Amino acid sequence: MKRDSLREGQRWFAQAERDLDDTLFALRGKRYNLACFLAQQCAEKALKAYIYAQGASHVWGHSVAELCRDATAFDPAFRALGKNVGPLDKYYIPTRYPNGLPGGIPADAFSLRDAELAYSLAERAVVFVRDKLGSD
Repeated sequence: MKRDSLREGQRWFAQAERDLDDTLFALRGKRYNLACFLAQQCAEKALKAYIYAQGASHVWGHSVAELCRDATAFDPAFRALGKNVGPLDKYYIPTRYPNGLPGGIPADAFSLRDAELAYSLAERAVVFVRDKLGSD
């Protein structure tokens, strides 16, 4: 593993951890749509951290499920993670844009239950990736 790759992975993972903390902050502040979006971002960045740490020079895309598929090139265990955390992808657009919903606005469309679920899925992704990065 190249040193620069590991350092880049660490940078992305540090931001993923901060996003997880920010998810909890938004959840406690009852900003449920924002908490859901930050949870998706957290998982996305954690997965990108892993892929960068494996030596990738560019990691493209925003889909948590697709990034899990990409990560299976390095470790097939990411397939099961993708099945668990892939639902975070539904929080990428509708949590931010009114035209991502059939009516209303994102601030009114997401609930405490949505945000708690999103947080738990993001936390699962972070813990999983942390364990994988620690074992490299």
